[in-house]
Amino acid sequence: EVQLQASGGGLVQAGESLTLSCATSGFTFGDYVMAWFRQTPGKKREAVGCISPNDGFTYYADSVKGRFTISSDNAKKIVYVQMKDLKPEDTAVYYCARARPGMLGADSWYLSYEYDYYGQGTQVTVSS
Repeated sequence: EVQLQASGGGLVQAGESLTLSCATSGFTFGDYVMAWFRQTPGKKREAVGCISPNDGFTYYADSVKGRFTISSDNAKKIVYVQMKDLKPEDTAVYYCARARPGMLGADSWYLSYEYDYYGQGTQVTVSS
């Protein structure tokens, strides 16, 4: 059974940093692109970034580029997102997700339907 367990959320002030973790199990970790999404009430789920664990290749949304870094510990099967210089507009529930088998490119990595498993989410709140 595929399981994705996100953790590390919390309340921080603008400008501070936070790192989220996503522990995974039930599949061959290196075979799948892993991503972070976020969602606020009333808004569509937004892709933050993704990583191909085998080669470390990443994509990021423009809104977080230069501030967020996604990495993976392949031995522990964990995906991280290190978030720096957080802004109030980063406030959301953050989800990790596993992509469907196959390649993702610059025109598809951010599409929610390209991912078949989502974790339960962890709340990040950034106060101004």
